[in-house]
Formats: sequence, C-alpha cells, structure tokens
Amino acid sequence: MKLPSSFPRLKGFRFPRDIVAYAVWTYYRFALSTADVEDLLAERGVLVSRETVRLWINRFGRHFADSTRKGRPRPNDKWQLDEAVITIGGKKLWLWRAIDADGYVLDILVQARRNTKAAKRFFSKLVRQ
Repeated sequence: MKLPSSFPRLKGFRFPRDIVAYAVWTYYRFALSTADVEDLLAERGVLVSRETVRLWINRFGRHFADSTRKGRPRPNDKWQLDEAVITIGGKKLWLWRAIDADGYVLDILVQARRNTKAAKRFFSKLVRQ
C-alpha cells in the first residue's frame, strides 16, 4: 500500500498515519465493511472500533478512492452487461453488473426497480467514468 501524496498529516490523532491509511485503503481496495476492517486491525494488535473506522473513511476516504481509481487500467472498448434477480432479506432485487473484455468489473448496482429510467442511469454513470 502506498500513501497518496494528498493524504494529510494526522496531528492530534490517537493512531499513527500508517494505521489510519491502512484501514481506509483496505476498506476501498477490497470492498470490506467497517466491521471487517476492525477485525483485520485487531488481528494485527490494533484495537479500534468500527465507528472510528467509519469516521476515518468519511474523513480520508476520498484520497484513497481517487488514487485507487487512478491505478486501474483503462477499460476496454467492449463491455458485457449482466442483470440478475437476487433475494436479500426476502426482497427481490436486481443486480446490474458491467464488465469489460479483460474481466475488470466496471460497476455494480443493486436496486429494487427494473425499468428504463434505472437502466439509463446505470449506463450514463458508466459512460461518465
């Protein structure tokens, strides 16, 4: 993990900059929950609450989200789109997924509606990236 150059100094924080950076980076890099990040840090001997991790993500997340996107390869010109019905908590939801020809996931969306407006919103978000 490499710290983004825009990551600020953390004067007055209880934990060192590297621990905060690692927590935020793992959250974005591996799409983990705050509880999962809390468990990862606990395995390494750092006791921190998931609320603290959430606050770090809200405060410093943009630095890592931007640098993670910059590190991705450019998407291929050909995309494959997939939609599937999944059940979460007894509710039927639609899972939309866009993958380029090299197998990189471009975007994932889960929503309750399946209509033209929802599809256009998903496609326009993909094109803007």
